[in-house]
Amino acid sequence: MQVLASRVLLRPLDFDASVGFYERCLGLVRFRDWGDAPYRGVVYFLGGGYLELTEGGGHRSPAHDVRLWLQVADAQAAREELAAAGVAIVEEPERKPWGLIEFIVRDPDGLALVVVETPVTHPLRRRQA
Repeated sequence: MQVLASRVLLRPLDFDASVGFYERCLGLVRFRDWGDAPYRGVVYFLGGGYLELTEGGGHRSPAHDVRLWLQVADAQAAREELAAAGVAIVEEPERKPWGLIEFIVRDPDGLALVVVETPVTHPLRRRQA
């Protein structure tokens, strides 16, 4: 499976406190943000990758609210490749309300890997003026 881009996804227990920490304490710069409480998200530049904080998680321990986001060109092809390699598909590919096609697998330790395709018509694929 060829990965085009990636990000680490965190669903913190206290979204506002985490935003403050990553912005004020670490000095991370926002790449993009969206939504309104209680479903907001912020993506930060993180060197060669991205860190995304998403509100609406934090129901268990923070360790359970960490995911790895892997962007691919074709979600269905990646799904077939992973299934052929013996990887269990936790959630099948589907177009989400925000327009991305996503599916989920887990690594041997249970870490969720969110495999994402950004359709050609999605706003993330177009330069914004």
